[in-house]
Amino acid sequence: MNVKALLTWVGVPLLLLFLLMGPRITRSIPPFELGVHNTVVQADSKSNTDGPRVGNCPVFPKDNVWNTPVDNLPADGKTKDYVESIGAVAKVHPDFGSSLAYGMPFTEVPAGTKPSRVTFEYRDDSDLANYPIPENAPIEGGPQSTGDRHIIFIDPRRCLLEELFDATEISPGNWKAGSGIKMDLTSNALRGADKTSADAAGLPIFPGLVRYEEVQAGEINHALRFTVPHTRASYIWPARHKASRDPSPKLPPMGTRFRLRADFDISKYSRTNQVILKALKKYGMMLADNGGAMFVSGVPDKRWDDEDLHKLGGATAADFEVVDVSEWQMLGDSARVDPLAAK
Repeated sequence: MNVKALLTWVGVPLLLLFLLMGPRITRSIPPFELGVHNTVVQADSKSNTDGPRVGNCPVFPKDNVWNTPVDNLPADGKTKDYVESIGAVAKVHPDFGSSLAYGMPFTEVPAGTKPSRVTFEYRDDSDLANYPIPENAPIEGGPQSTGDRHIIFIDPRRCLLEELFDATEISPGNWKAGSGIKMDLTSNALRGADKTSADAAGLPIFPGLVRYEEVQAGEINHALRFTVPHTRASYIWPARHKASRDPSPKLPPMGTRFRLRADFDISKYSRTNQVILKALKKYGMMLADNGGAMFVSGVPDKRWDDEDLHKLGGATAADFEVVDVSEWQMLGDSARVDPLAAK
């Protein structure tokens, strides 16, 4: 047999074998070994395709507590006290809009971004590592802000969420921040008990934001983030940290889930606001920080209609009820909802 015939005899079967087995081999390789989360790997995980997404990445698995509906849970008996502590007439306030100076902006990490050195004030509550902060990354409130100065960025090749609190660039490639976290968007892992994050409750910020693209798509399929002026000196799952010294049982602890009542009439609202209100009925909102009463967090976008958004103020704290999700907790440091309890 000559060389050409031998190559043909051996090569063709090998090529056919590769074509048949290639997809299976690709699916069997864990994402962290691939270095990226390609569509083949993601398509194998139902929990990663049915929940909220950012680009090609899940925003935590479908069975994460952020992404689990609460519309069928009974109302909690603590509702009256908690609503009174906020103020029954406090209006829902969209803490975002068309101005880039209001809301929680986020950005993606471009390929080739060099890691920056970050010095943390709260080292014990931070993930100590270099952070690939994109050039001209948007800062909450703008570059001159004297507020919380959050920076939120996502590495789409790793499906990695990174958040910084009180971030300021000291010199090129050198930053200081209050605290910072890195979270795997494909995982249900929580931070350790009593650990804060870039947020007071020790939770990630990004999964609770209202994003313009979600509203335009017609559905927000996750809980929202919100604040109230006064909280209890405790926290409940999935929160990991408290931000108060007041032990009063009439105050809501960090992590409390509120839900817009099912009988609240949304028919008079615009399509945009109906999408937000439907999410508040189905998924509710999670208490994540001390701040304005009934302030709901979102991503600033020039396409928002501010006048329309502020009509969400037609809903007040009195239109909400508290729900208890404690029975959903399956493991101490996991945000995965127990599939048997959530039926």
